[in-house]
Amino acid sequence: MRVVTGAAEQKLSKPGCIEENGQRREMAFAIIAPALAAIGSLVSGVMNFFTDMFLTTPLRATLKHLEETELKTLKGDIRVLKARSLWERSGAVIMAEAAELSSLKPQLDELGVPLYAVVKEDVGTEVQNFRPFFNGEVLLDEKRRFYGPRERKMGLLAFLRVGVWMNGLRAFKRGFMGNVLGEGFVLGGVFVIGRGQQGILLEHREIEFGDKVNAEDVIRAARRIAQELMPLESK
Repeated sequence: MRVVTGAAEQKLSKPGCIEENGQRREMAFAIIAPALAAIGSLVSGVMNFFTDMFLTTPLRATLKHLEETELKTLKGDIRVLKARSLWERSGAVIMAEAAELSSLKPQLDELGVPLYAVVKEDVGTEVQNFRPFFNGEVLLDEKRRFYGPRERKMGLLAFLRVGVWMNGLRAFKRGFMGNVLGEGFVLGGVFVIGRGQQGILLEHREIEFGDKVNAEDVIRAARRIAQELMPLESK
């Protein structure tokens, strides 16, 4: 018979202690994690509520407001064109400061709906730096009509919003710095505009920097353009 005592007994008990400690840590984390998430959500909600009080309420754009906008091309021969020429024949998806939509271009191409980006200024190399993240034409809206009819600025209060930090971190990881010069605090949006006088089928206004439009909503609105074009073309 072999008797295990002293140091040998302690050695045998160590693996059991380690396993027990690991289970305790897991249990503690399982309890603490939801509590921390709830506290974080509460703090984020309070800060958003506070900053929302200082954020200008957007006014819905009208087709009349947008169609007379003068847009300037930024590549090749510089031309000035009326915004309505972008959607007169095929409709269009127009995004102001929203690079995320570039991934939808293959689907929009299948529907025959072009995608355009509108920027409010051409400062330094920011437009050139933006192009790798956008598969479409970039146009300059010097009068910022696509940012109106009531232009909105987030201001320094943006740095109190958790969503802004998260969106900024996501963009930074992708290598996109955004507008760090000039009027960088102006909020943008996305429009899906139908053919001719079909009207504005979707309008999304940023609540905070990096506030993304629902991609499915964009495709759904773009399909409406294609579906309503078919009866017209068959006549």
